[in-house]
Amino acid sequence: FVGHGEERMDMYRGNFEIEDYVVERTALPHVEIEGNRVEFSVARGLAPRFALTVDGHHMLTQALDASINRLWIRIVAESDEHVWGGGEQMSYFDMRGRRFPLWTSEPGVGRDKSTEITFKSDVTGKAGGDYYNTNYPQPTYISSRRYALHVETTAYSVFDFRRDGFHEIEVWAVPQRMEVFAAPTFVDLVGQLSERFGRQPQLPEWVYGGAILGLKDGENSLVRMEKMRAAGVKVSGLWCEDWVGLRHTSFGARLFWDWQANETRYPNLRQKISELKAEGVRFLGYVNPYLCVDGPLYPIADAKGYFAKDEHGKTALVDFGEFDCGVVDFTNPQAADWFAEEVIGKNMLDYGLSGWMADFGEYLPIDVKLANGIDAKLMHNAWPTLWAEVNARAVASRGQTGDALFFMRAGFTGVQAHCPLLWGGDQSVDFSRHDGLVTVICGALSSGLLGNAYHHSDIGGYTSLFGNVRTGELIMRWAEMAAFTAVMRSHEGNRPRDNLQIDQDETVLAHFARMTTIYVHLAPYLKTLSAEAARTGLPVQRPLFLHHEEDRDTYAIQDAYLYGRDLLVAPVWQAGESERTVYLPKGETWVHVWSGAAFDGGQTVTVAAPLGEPPVFARKGAEQATLFDALRTL
Repeated sequence: FVGHGEERMDMYRGNFEIEDYVVERTALPHVEIEGNRVEFSVARGLAPRFALTVDGHHMLTQALDASINRLWIRIVAESDEHVWGGGEQMSYFDMRGRRFPLWTSEPGVGRDKSTEITFKSDVTGKAGGDYYNTNYPQPTYISSRRYALHVETTAYSVFDFRRDGFHEIEVWAVPQRMEVFAAPTFVDLVGQLSERFGRQPQLPEWVYGGAILGLKDGENSLVRMEKMRAAGVKVSGLWCEDWVGLRHTSFGARLFWDWQANETRYPNLRQKISELKAEGVRFLGYVNPYLCVDGPLYPIADAKGYFAKDEHGKTALVDFGEFDCGVVDFTNPQAADWFAEEVIGKNMLDYGLSGWMADFGEYLPIDVKLANGIDAKLMHNAWPTLWAEVNARAVASRGQTGDALFFMRAGFTGVQAHCPLLWGGDQSVDFSRHDGLVTVICGALSSGLLGNAYHHSDIGGYTSLFGNVRTGELIMRWAEMAAFTAVMRSHEGNRPRDNLQIDQDETVLAHFARMTTIYVHLAPYLKTLSAEAARTGLPVQRPLFLHHEEDRDTYAIQDAYLYGRDLLVAPVWQAGESERTVYLPKGETWVHVWSGAAFDGGQTVTVAAPLGEPPVFARKGAEQATLFDALRTL
């Protein structure tokens, strides 16, 4: 089907209201084939309006009618088919039966229209979101029929998997091409996709030393870190997003968006970073693509013409709530190079930072004018990848690829080649089905299939609104999951003073210390997974079916995962639970790591899951069985 549409897109602080008025949607049932070219028309004898040229596993697309700006393509499906992918999907791993718009945005608060928190977020800030909202969409899916399809476009698109007999792809532009991949196994298919989109370097050696502590308490952050280390917490890094200082608004304390160290808030920071590094602890910060108008970097970039422009050709200013910012235009090569060198290179890497949160990749306003002349609506999805590339280029310029570690929540096609670590975004501080702990697993599994080997999240969640605050149980259950992921990192959340912190409760702190011990204990195993990821593209966290594809009972499981091939992890993700029911894949014997009890695969078992013993099973006969057995002694 081809046609024409007139969209309406309204953006409010990273959230969008989007609708389309379809002027025309016309079926093209008549096909004429000549060599590798296929032309589509309404009927025999009428002029073709659309063409495909088959080139290997690519299908190059061409609109033969200049009025076409909408395309709908149907792909034959089977009624029992499963589909996964779509970037980083947080609510539904198996996408079959639902419709998924693919547009980078804030994912929303609650993300469930039936809940009070989502309703209040919608009313107060248009920020409730829904199941399909994600920081990282990607127009790529994998089918249980062992093929994958990718649409090469940055336009708004929709994957619709609601019909038994076909999947429908909708694109609000004519895509450059569609790419089809096929393989005899899911492992091979994931390998092909990771080659296509890019692979990440192995994890930095320093990461294996423990958790990255997220503290934003000025120089007191270092005092608190030392107390946590004294309590037995294994620490690999100290992450202080307030390293740039704060501004005080009616909304509370906000970071000062001018990316250089604030030595009033962190006295003698450069020296302390050096001292920490000598102790095996790295220092990490925060950066995003915006510069506040009242900071010293803004006038420099403005004078050089490095910001995106408004309709009058002047610097476009974005209101972030009592302070305005310009967005650096990364389609301008000079602006991108300036940010990479002067901001990230000199102000961060040369200062001593070993990593940072690279935030706000999904925030490109859709009404700005960009240096490359392309409509911002078409660049919006591409922005996270451009942002990742700027960060990666800066790291490479200092020879620190594979050592400096930045992490992003936003993504799109190609981000895999530049971003070494994903983070799951801003989950609510709760156990909710669509915005809590369990969504992180879904995000890791869906993005992992598309070539993102490393994923992690804010331990304890981030978003605290409308009286929703952390519990000790939530922090402990989240830490249990994080110990069996690529990176452990804590976060104080958006309202630290309203929420329990790890170091404020002796029980929580002792539990966290033990989880960091487990993470460090498993480092030899994680290192093998990191090497495997660099070699094959396989993610650290894997869906159960990846190594058990003949067991279709594994295809829809999204609340458990394989940590590499040899450990099965089923985090407790509901409040008040002290046991967990888990499906164990066929063809293996699975050993419960805490009790030593062995279970045949192909069955559902229920095991005790007290705090401190998350349900984890080792595959009998695994190469690192001795390492796994030793977990019982920790």
